Amino acid sequence: MPLSLTRRRLLQSAAAAGSVFRASAQRGTPAALALARLLQPVNYGQLPAIAIRHAKVILASTLASAAAGTTYPSARIVRDLVKEQGGKAEAALWFDGAREPANEAARANAMLSDAAASDDSDLRNVAHTGTCLTAVGLAVGERAGASGQDLLAAMAAGYEAAGRIGESVGQTREALSGSWGPGFHASVIVAFGGVVTASKLLRLTDEQMAHAIGITATSMGGLAIGTNSWAREYHAGNAALCAVNAALAAGRGYTVNPDMLEAQGGFLKVFGGGAGDTSNLTRALSGEWEIARYLAIKLVPGAHALQPAVEAAILAARQAGVAPSDVTQILVSGPQIRSVGNTQPPKDMVEAIHSLAYYLASAIADRDFSWVHATPEKIHRPEVARLMALVAIDPAPAPVHYDWNWGATVTVVTRSGGRFTRTVDAPRGSAPRGIEWSDVDAKFRALMPQSGLPGARSEETLRKIHEFENARRVAELTGMLRS
Repeated sequence: MPLSLTRRRLLQSAAAAGSVFRASAQRGTPAALALARLLQPVNYGQLPAIAIRHAKVILASTLASAAAGTTYPSARIVRDLVKEQGGKAEAALWFDGAREPANEAARANAMLSDAAASDDSDLRNVAHTGTCLTAVGLAVGERAGASGQDLLAAMAAGYEAAGRIGESVGQTREALSGSWGPGFHASVIVAFGGVVTASKLLRLTDEQMAHAIGITATSMGGLAIGTNSWAREYHAGNAALCAVNAALAAGRGYTVNPDMLEAQGGFLKVFGGGAGDTSNLTRALSGEWEIARYLAIKLVPGAHALQPAVEAAILAARQAGVAPSDVTQILVSGPQIRSVGNTQPPKDMVEAIHSLAYYLASAIADRDFSWVHATPEKIHRPEVARLMALVAIDPAPAPVHYDWNWGATVTVVTRSGGRFTRTVDAPRGSAPRGIEWSDVDAKFRALMPQSGLPGARSEETLRKIHEFENARRVAELTGMLRS
């Protein structure tokens, strides 16, 4: 018979976890423990209003993206496998009605959001941290009976963890690749946000959270080459699954190397290409939270790295005011734009949402870019194919100061010789520009119908998110997500 987790065993597990860290005390406080001690005490009352607001924005944005993801076969395959395998009914599968173990529910739900490539990003890391925080937070929060305030605080702490670890790795990424270290996908970063979120909701001790972080460090992977295939959302599902599994195991007393982050051969060295700086991990919390400063919500589908460029192209096309047939060149530049990539028309949505040339051509053809541009009707147009062939790196870009690495400048050249140039540093929907609820609400209303939720329920769900700090239980929100 399985052993029950009595209070005695829980205390014994905590003591065992603590002894591992005490044994390494002579070498200084391990980075994972220092990070846990910093983030475990974070509570709703100490968060600034903007951090709370951005956590709620992440909830709305992720669920909207997940609604669009319900139409993707990749997410359906894993959801159906989760339902076939079954297990303890702990957390809801969004837009389905089934209840499954929290770890598997988190995995399936994260894949819904990531599959549609319409979730959030981070201005520095180009990582979909919010997808992991939401999928893990709602699943574990439902399992643990957490409140809305508990979840919002856990998400802010999780975002802080993912951002700091990403900053500590500090590895230069190739433009538009979103890779970490020698070809790893950014999912290796977001999993740390998930594990801190789960650890807080499960009320682990500092030592247990530290071990959960270490378990995540040695478990999580994902190759950047998978970005242009279903491997991308598989990464997202694995990050959520890994985060919940690590927190649950650590809560039962599972221990790993206390210096799993900073040791030679540890996470920071391996993923940082031999570098890795722990000083940023443990700096004191201040009024400027990562979630308040770096969050970016996608207001159009696809890779975040393309968002500034497509917005600049829209502005340049509107400024030019000419028909698409009068455009002779589309020139682009930016601090991370070294190549325009393939200028052949994309075969499908997966290729389209990662194609800089497609984004620029579509934006100039329509003087707009929105959720419909991920549909076959928009992708397979002769005028877009012609414009894609005109996209090139600007050989002599004007000097522009960018505060953010993913900014872009686009110049439209016309048959008459006119040149129309616009620059976008941080895109709409990003923290530096100010994230407006009106934009997030519009995204939610545009994508949620794909989930099958009735319109009235969709609006009720959105209102619940706006007022989520008043929710006594996370299940008040997840209970609405039954199609």
